[in-house]
Amino acid sequence: MKKNLFLLVLLFSTVASSQTVDEQLAYYELPEYPETYTAGTMAARMVDALGFRYYWATEGLRENDLEYKPSDAVSSIGETVDHILGMSYVIFNATLKKPNDRNDVSKWDFEHKRTQTLINLKAAADMLRTSDDISQFKIIFGENEIPFWNNVNGPIADSIWHCGQIASFRRSSGNPINPKINHFMGTLRD
Repeated sequence: MKKNLFLLVLLFSTVASSQTVDEQLAYYELPEYPETYTAGTMAARMVDALGFRYYWATEGLRENDLEYKPSDAVSSIGETVDHILGMSYVIFNATLKKPNDRNDVSKWDFEHKRTQTLINLKAAADMLRTSDDISQFKIIFGENEIPFWNNVNGPIADSIWHCGQIASFRRSSGNPINPKINHFMGTLRD
């Protein structure tokens, strides 16, 4: 019995450790879509699509990629990652009905920022997916409550825009995104 238990534990730990950290993060692939269309499932799918694009736009970035910017007039990839992290908090905080404040991420490394962004987006999408009324998820800045509509045309759309910017900049820095990504299906081709 002890031998079988030992083998089972050994097998489980081998399988668990064989997965890469990236595959354990949210949005390696898009989650299955819901069978019903509601405001909540549609908003969640938008956040999921953002998460998938962010995952692959930032997967495998190197230090020199993070510093890259085509001119002094634009933000670097690293600065854009910071901006998307900030917007992920705005999206997530709306689903928590929590006011936004400044998060000090100045000491975080890139992997911590990337992971937290994906966690924020996945948690927000999960909340939206189960909601019957997404109008309750207002963006709160101080005393100002801004309707969820602004989350769509603001942080969500802006972050998707910036994921494309990261993909373009990293191609220019010599580290293009994985060519096996299927954005239409939300998967990675074999």
